[in-house]
Amino acid sequence: MTMTFERQTAVAGELRHIDKWYGEQHVLKDISVTVGAGEIVALVGRSGSGKSTVLRVLAGLSRDHTGERSVSGPPALAFQEPRLFPWRTVGTNVGYGLTRFRLPRAEVSARTDRALADVGLADRAGAWPLTLSGGQAQRVSLARALVAEPPLLLLDEPFGALDALTRLSMHSLLLQLWRRHQFGVLLVTHDVNEAVALADRVLVLGDGEVVFQTAITDPRRPPGSSSTATDNHRAELLSQLGVQI
Repeated sequence: MTMTFERQTAVAGELRHIDKWYGEQHVLKDISVTVGAGEIVALVGRSGSGKSTVLRVLAGLSRDHTGERSVSGPPALAFQEPRLFPWRTVGTNVGYGLTRFRLPRAEVSARTDRALADVGLADRAGAWPLTLSGGQAQRVSLARALVAEPPLLLLDEPFGALDALTRLSMHSLLLQLWRRHQFGVLLVTHDVNEAVALADRVLVLGDGEVVFQTAITDPRRPPGSSSTATDNHRAELLSQLGVQI
């Protein structure tokens, strides 16, 4: 039986003993994942391991599973593709994240302006999505996710299509926004370096199961930096993924 309920605790989102099938394929096997309020959790694994399915279940987008799902409020999502509406301006794309709340127009405008200012695009509200760079489009996507001030942000490889320098810039932006708003984050990524750079904890998914997890020593260091601890975490995670260095 599937259970979904709201909770007001220090947990932003939680899955307990989730099993999910696609036809006869058992894609998630007794998965339990907790994201604390103000915590960044990274989920890594090879292609087909079930990472995005975990995120979809926690988002409430996939309901045909067994187990329990709890969230402290409606989560927000951002994906690898910005998924902006090309016929809407940047501002109305961001404001779209508030449609379910039926807020007065002035409140929508004020929140949209704040969200765009947060991601450094206050001057692009009237621009069209096709005029944006890849990094700018992903900033707009992030603003649209955060405009409703969610307690839980779900990120499905949001920086995977960006060049290396833009990716580092987006890492810094995410951490700035996290420090400011203290939302919980579940980050699905195939990039071990990204997981170590951003997360408090990293979970390794293999064949639909959490096969390993570790707490990151000294998390949220400056993007691109390294230390003996980060090198050890990286090597440990790569080993769990079957990569020897």
